[in-house]
Amino acid sequence: MVAKDRETIATSERELTITRVFNAPRSLVFKVWTQPEHFSRWLGPKDFTTIGCQMNVQVGGMYRACIRSPEGNDHWMQGVYREITEPERLVFTFAWEDENNQPKHETLVTVTFEEHDNKTLMTFQQAIFESIESRDSHNTGWSECFDRLATYLTAL
Repeated sequence: MVAKDRETIATSERELTITRVFNAPRSLVFKVWTQPEHFSRWLGPKDFTTIGCQMNVQVGGMYRACIRSPEGNDHWMQGVYREITEPERLVFTFAWEDENNQPKHETLVTVTFEEHDNKTLMTFQQAIFESIESRDSHNTGWSECFDRLATYLTAL
C-alpha cells in the first residue's frame, strides 16, 4: 500500500515541505529512518540503489551514504545529527559531496512523526536551497524516496 495524503508545499522559494501519511506506527517509521539496514532499503529515488550507508544516530553523530543511479553514477551525501527525539523528531544537516568527499551546499532537514490511529503523519522540511531548481530536484527525489518508504513499510 502506498502512502496516502501526499502533499508538497514550497513554503518559500528555497524551502521544501513534504507531508505523507504512512500506514505504519510512528515507532516503526522512526526506526527505518535511524537504522542503516532499513534506511538503505528505501533511500534514493526510483530505480536508485544504496551502495553504502553509515549512521551514528546521536546528537553530533555523522551519517554518510551513497546512492547509485540506474546509469551507474554514484552520489554521496553526508550530514550531522542536530536533534533526535525518539520517536517524534529528527533534525540533521544534508550535503552532497564533491569529488574530494567534501560537503557542498548544506541544508537543514527536520522530520517530525505524529501518531494518528496507528498511522504516521510525517512532515519533512528542508532548507535553505541554493536555487528553486535545486529545491525542485530534491522535491522529486525525496518524493520518490517516500514512495519507496511506503512500500518498504508495508513489507515489514
